[in-house]
This record gives sequence, C-alpha cells and structure tokens, in this order.
Amino acid sequence: MPRKQGFPQHLVTASRWPLGVALTSWRYMWRTTPLHRDEVEGSLELDSPPPMPNELERSEVQTPDGGAGPLFRRRYRVRISGSQLSADDLVKAVAAEPDSVAPSEFATFCKVKGSEGGMEVNDEYVVRMASPWDGPVRVVKREDAMFRLVTLEGHLEAGQIEFRAKEEDGLVVFEIESWARSKDRLTDVLYDRLRMSKEVQLHMWTSTLERIAELSGGSRSGGIEIHTRKVGAGAFDE
Repeated sequence: MPRKQGFPQHLVTASRWPLGVALTSWRYMWRTTPLHRDEVEGSLELDSPPPMPNELERSEVQTPDGGAGPLFRRRYRVRISGSQLSADDLVKAVAAEPDSVAPSEFATFCKVKGSEGGMEVNDEYVVRMASPWDGPVRVVKREDAMFRLVTLEGHLEAGQIEFRAKEEDGLVVFEIESWARSKDRLTDVLYDRLRMSKEVQLHMWTSTLERIAELSGGSRSGGIEIHTRKVGAGAFDE
C-alpha cells in the first residue's frame, strides 16, 4: 500500500473530515473518563528520545533536532483490572493490529510496509487522519511488552512514541510515551501556542488507552494519567 494517498483516496479521506472532527469534538466535550494531568519543566539530559538502533533505516526520519519549538515528553497511563491478557499478550495484540484500538471516527492505522499480523523493526504505518494531514511512522523497536515508532517526513511531529505494558500490584499498566517537537514553526503555533493540536493528540491517545482496556477483557481502574515534561526550544540552541 502506498504511503501517500492518490487523489481519489484523498477525496474519500477528506469527506470524513467534517464528521470525524464533529464526532471527536462531541466525545471530547462529553467524555466521562477522569483525566489527571500535570506539566513540569524538563531537560534535554533527562527527556531526549531513546537512541535508535543501528538496524533502523534512517531515510526520511524526523528527529527533534530538526523540529521547532519546545520538546514535549508526554506519558499517558491507564491501569487495568481483571485483564484477560498478560502485559506481553496485550502488547502483542495491539502490535498485530494497531487499528483495532484507534479512535476510528478520527484516525485509522494503515500498514504500508511489512507483513500483516505482526510488527518488526523498519515496518511502516500511516495514521490516516480525519484532517488535512497524515502521520507516517516507522517501527524503531519491538520487544515482548513494548514497541516504539519514529516519525517520518510529512508527520506533524519530529520524534518517537512508545507503547508498553507491565504487570503491577495485580493490574496491567499500559503506557504510551512520546518524545517530540513540532516539525516546523507553524505546527508549533497550533500545538503549543493555540493548543489545538495538543488537545486533539491528548484525546486521540486517551481514547486509544480506553480501547486497549476494552481489548484486554478487563476494565479501567481509576482515571487516565497524563504527565508532561516540557523542554524549552532554547535548549536546542545551546
């Protein structure tokens, strides 16, 4: 499957924008899941993305060094009680079909490189959005209870995002953690200054965690935690 959509496919995707944005806005306004949010000052020393392995294909990779604005390290966490899947098996199910836990009214995961039903380093996906942009990513790392993706040219962000799970105090804890800057100054204005993209992103990943809890066969225990560490843009000029 090609990474970029042809004109007919683009029209089909564009036709979803008004309905997708309306549904997303409605669910965002009326959601009942408690969200526990905080934001603190970070540093490049502690909050830079993990290193990328030598076997990763580097073409078209977007790293924070080439981005704009602050670096945001964000961790979204849900605790699941009564999960019918172990942490390893839950991550395996998500990796086999990421689209199964995507908020379908707003975004879908399409695999464009690699075998179906699994995930390996250098596999590629495109997140088709109900908006004027898509999000191409490449698999950086895949282990038993985690996988990590890096953004590619055309993505609104420059950085990495990791999905992982662990078993803790009789619960399965699933986390999504990202390390990223905006890809350019305009995107930075929409994300950090106007906060539009930031809230859309928050809704997308918290909705994904809700679906992951459902996929586990268990139920969410408490609310969803969103912890943000912000590294000022000036740190990249030092």
